[in-house]
Amino acid sequence: MVLEKPLDREQYPSLSLKLIAFDGGMPHKLGTVIIDITVLDHNDNSPVFNQTVYKANVVENSPGGTYIITVNATDADSGSNGLIYYSISKMQGSIDIIFEISKTTGVIFLSRQVDYEKAKKYEIRIEATDQGALTYTSKVIVEVIDVNDNSPVLNVMSFTSPVSEDSPPGTTIGIINVKDLDSGENGKVTCKIEQNASFKIKSNLRNYYTLVTDTVLDRESVSEYNITVVATDAGRPPLSTRKHFNLKISDVNDNAPAFSQSVYNAFIAENNSPGISVLTVRAEDPDENQNSRISYILENTQIGGSPVSEYVSINAESGVIHAVRSFDYEQIKQLVVMIKAQDGGSPPLSSNVTVKILIQDQNDNPPQVLYPVQTGGSLVAEMVPRSADVGYLVTKVVAVDVDSGQNAWLSYKLQKATDRALFEVGLQNGEIRTIRQVTDKDAVKQRLSVIVEDNGQPSRSATVIVNVMVADSFPEVLSEFTDFTQDKEYNDNLSFYLVLALAVVSFLFITCLVVIISVKIYRWRQSRIMFHSNLPVIPYYPPRYSDTLGTGTLQHVYNYEVRRTTDSRKSDCKFGETGSQNVLIMDPSSTGTMQRIQSEKSILDEPDSPLELSSVAGQARYSVPEEQAEGSFVGNIARDLGLDVTRLISDHFKLEVQIQPDGGKFIEMVLQTPLDREKEEIHDLVLIASDGGEPHRSGTVRIHITVLDANDNAPVCSQPVYKAEVKENSPTGTVVTSVSATDADKGVNGTTIAVINVDDEDSDGNGVVKCSINSDIPFKIESSLTGYYTIVTEDFLDRESIPEYNITITVSDQGSPPLTSSKNINVKISDVNDSPPRFDKSEYSKNIPENNSPGFSVFTLSASDSDWGQNARVSYFVEEKEINGAAVTSLVSVNSETGVIHAVKSFDYEKIKWFEFNVTARDAGSPPLSSVATVKILIQDQNDNPPQVLYPVQTGGSLVAEMVPRSADVGYLVTKVVAVDVDSGQNAWLSYKLQKATDRALFEVGLQNGEIRTIRQVTDKDAVKQRLSVIVEDNGQPSRSATVIVNVVVADSFPEVLSEFTDFTQDKEYNDNLTFYLVLALAVVSFLFITCLVVIISVKIYRWRQSRIMFHSNLPVIPYYPPRYSDTLGTGTLQHVYNYEVCRTTDSRKSDCKFGGAGSQNVLIMDPSSTGTMQRIQSEKSILDEPDSPLELREKTCVL
Repeated sequence: MVLEKPLDREQYPSLSLKLIAFDGGMPHKLGTVIIDITVLDHNDNSPVFNQTVYKANVVENSPGGTYIITVNATDADSGSNGLIYYSISKMQGSIDIIFEISKTTGVIFLSRQVDYEKAKKYEIRIEATDQGALTYTSKVIVEVIDVNDNSPVLNVMSFTSPVSEDSPPGTTIGIINVKDLDSGENGKVTCKIEQNASFKIKSNLRNYYTLVTDTVLDRESVSEYNITVVATDAGRPPLSTRKHFNLKISDVNDNAPAFSQSVYNAFIAENNSPGISVLTVRAEDPDENQNSRISYILENTQIGGSPVSEYVSINAESGVIHAVRSFDYEQIKQLVVMIKAQDGGSPPLSSNVTVKILIQDQNDNPPQVLYPVQTGGSLVAEMVPRSADVGYLVTKVVAVDVDSGQNAWLSYKLQKATDRALFEVGLQNGEIRTIRQVTDKDAVKQRLSVIVEDNGQPSRSATVIVNVMVADSFPEVLSEFTDFTQDKEYNDNLSFYLVLALAVVSFLFITCLVVIISVKIYRWRQSRIMFHSNLPVIPYYPPRYSDTLGTGTLQHVYNYEVRRTTDSRKSDCKFGETGSQNVLIMDPSSTGTMQRIQSEKSILDEPDSPLELSSVAGQARYSVPEEQAEGSFVGNIARDLGLDVTRLISDHFKLEVQIQPDGGKFIEMVLQTPLDREKEEIHDLVLIASDGGEPHRSGTVRIHITVLDANDNAPVCSQPVYKAEVKENSPTGTVVTSVSATDADKGVNGTTIAVINVDDEDSDGNGVVKCSINSDIPFKIESSLTGYYTIVTEDFLDRESIPEYNITITVSDQGSPPLTSSKNINVKISDVNDSPPRFDKSEYSKNIPENNSPGFSVFTLSASDSDWGQNARVSYFVEEKEINGAAVTSLVSVNSETGVIHAVKSFDYEKIKWFEFNVTARDAGSPPLSSVATVKILIQDQNDNPPQVLYPVQTGGSLVAEMVPRSADVGYLVTKVVAVDVDSGQNAWLSYKLQKATDRALFEVGLQNGEIRTIRQVTDKDAVKQRLSVIVEDNGQPSRSATVIVNVVVADSFPEVLSEFTDFTQDKEYNDNLTFYLVLALAVVSFLFITCLVVIISVKIYRWRQSRIMFHSNLPVIPYYPPRYSDTLGTGTLQHVYNYEVCRTTDSRKSDCKFGGAGSQNVLIMDPSSTGTMQRIQSEKSILDEPDSPLELREKTCVL
């Protein structure tokens, strides 16, 4: 019995067969037997899982051993063939490190923690294997359940520090990217700022936050901020992360200097020394650096008709106010000056403060006696009758003191008297009264010396001599008058001053007459020239267009632009170019623009186009990085240029109106679309500001924007695929090919100075190229790759030596003959502040004559700075130093801008002969550099002091005489005149001369020693009284002199002298006559001079009134000069355009500006071939028919 086909135990584990055996007989006989067959098992069935895919969940961070799921597989085989083992497939790498499975039970569990952020689910291949190595697989998907185990992560994409304090609210400071690796609610993040109300954070994109300003920043309040940004997720419990930002606020010049007081009061005693320090004003500027650098300036005002600078000066750096002159309380009691403190910002801000300087009275004036009048040449006496009783009022001494306060309280005392028991003086009222009965024994002549004292400290006094005659009749008095000598000095002084006054008035009168006659002759000659001109005289119709046509002798006509707006920082006139060959079209419907044709050329092509002069002057520059985000702040045009209404047409920029916290509005120019430097590096914009008037007026300004480079371009190879051939067995180092790449960026984003690619299309030696540059420059050329060369610096650069270089690159090949080509590169060197200002000399010496005027310009220092721009702006300062106990600034000052050194006070050689100080020159760079020069001022002596006679002493009331005996021989020394001169040098050399003498043949004076000697024998015939007038002269230019009177008495005894003394009186009648005639002559000349002045002024007023009447005439007829027209059509904010006629000729009687009417409805054709006629069209209407003709406005005159 054999097996016919395979058996399957799993189908039929056993078989029961019945075997029948039969024979061949008839009938057949058979036999049967039952066969039971048991099919033995064979391992022909693999294990089978009950699920194709198993799914399970596990929480992340679960510990090892955590149960996951149980898998189950069955095997149809039996016995050992049906025994199954479970395992994880080895094909999945290291997953069996994370999960484990029970070999026999099929239970899967964790062997280590899982992280949701690394894998959100796992697919595990499970294998079931029986003993016969038959295997079956199934897949288990394990999903990881997220827990909040990750804090948010903050990434700073950009952060700007410092930020300008004038940044408006909403300015972007930083961009932050926030990430949280968790999912769901655990991954949702919110950002906020901790405890800072000046900033806020907002989200524009998912997970991106922008840190912006929320309020106006003020660096002076808070100079830096520590901003903490907190990112918190929404998990349970929530996790958070903090990021700290340190933001510094940069300064803008938004604070004007502020004085500590609104008004400063200072007291200074009169008779002060010039240069004394009065007080110090101090202003504080909360800005920093250059914006807080304060300069003090004395505002130019007038005090009593004189500039304030003649009274006080101020140190520009320290704010110390010095008195320039000595003050006199009796002339000026207080000074009110304005001090301006100006910072160094751009534009500078300033503030003013009032300084009141109160002059304190000093007791510097003695009392002045008004009565009795003291005259040197005449005798005044009071008469007291002998019958006068006790208390009789003799006279009253009247005195005043020009000082004030207690310095002016006067008291009267009797100093000397012939008889002190007869008279007394009232202490307060100055009344002189008798204190006893007058008797016959009292002398006729009574001389009282009354002293008048003030109450000052120290007190000052004046003395008055009161002559009292005790007599009952005048003849009795006259007999006693012979010994009341007169004072010659008074008569001499009076005569001198009368002659001086007469000479001065006469000189003024003659000068006035000469000037008048000269002006008349000059005008007559000018009128003759005018009458002989060939120019036609035609009626002149005042035009209604704006011109500045001059009719004088100047060669050109100038265009004046006058700013007259309320917001102008200044009003000025600007000279334009010469106007010629123009067609000027003015359209009344125009909105403020002007068409101008000159030789068929556009106005924008002309460098001297009047359009450039009629626009608002100003310039703004901003630098904008490319790739700047849309809406980024570029600049505040309204603030920078002072514009009110603006419009800007640009594809990249737009204007936005911003509202300030106080409700004010300003205009910002912001970026509308991203910029690309590689496409367009420079943007020139024209900003137009228009008002709302009719017609519209507008102003324009050009804005120049430079796009800064950002590294936004990757290097690009010169070709996408390079092909090269190389021979086998080539040695190492063989060049296969050269690749080149270019970068569209520049600067450090591209190359150093220049990268050059050299290409020669020839082959072999003809294609070998050598590159070189000129050798006289601090650059060299290097080759880094074949065909590529780099130009780099070889030495230090110095802009002050060479500001730019022209580099010539020469390329030559190795062919025969060699071929070359060249390329020029211009390299400009930018400036840094590396050169301090340099003076011409380290030491300066300057001579200045004494008695100079305060404010006198001594000389000018000049320091040059080889830097450029702001770095080359030099300011000058005097270094603080004391000279003889006084600050050097009380002696000299220096103009900080020009370097002119001024004398603050008048110098006196006799007090100071020289002094030395240092001047610092400082540039405006950052940090500033400076240098110092020493200045030595030498005071030159002037002959300002006359000789002083020491002997004989000259007294007004007493007579000093020298006695010569009649027996004196030749050469007898009478006396010696001793004099000194406080000047120095030749100014102090003295010579003595005999000016007058009673007998010139008797005496002589030594020229050098001043000795008076006799030159002959004295005889009995010589007069007893000899009067010598000796003049002492110095050697200065001009010389100064002093005169001394020497009285000589020729006598042998004193009684002989005494008998002659009664004749020493002068001739009073002669003096009186001389004085009378001098006064009369002075009065006559003064009358003529004043009459002449009155006549001249009257004629001027009359002519002026006639000219006013002329201006109202209907049609003036004047010489008409063919114009070379220059227009002043404005495009600003003024409602009208004005006609300015400016007289600038040498023969003009005055220079003035005349306002014409508004220009409108005119077409003016100017033909250079014109001979003086003018074509004018005005809507077929005559100008004389219009009521508002500008002819009616000719009366408006502005004097320049």
